[in-house]
Amino acid sequence: MGKQPVRMRAVVYALSPFQQKIMSGLWKDLPEKISHKVSENWISATLLLAPLVGTYTYVQNYKEKEKLAHRY
Repeated sequence: MGKQPVRMRAVVYALSPFQQKIMSGLWKDLPEKISHKVSENWISATLLLAPLVGTYTYVQNYKEKEKLAHRY
């Protein structure tokens, strides 16, 4: 009259190493996707990269000037 436990089975999903069609959607038209993302977000990318590149070039120039100043 009590409840009897019911055994449950776990379902395990796995990809076959021989089936390559699953990942094909990621690589389809990859250059077109990249160019679309770049053209869509070029302002944000410029605003992010310009200060980084400017700081890097300033530091390199400063270090080079400091090396040359201590030379003589």
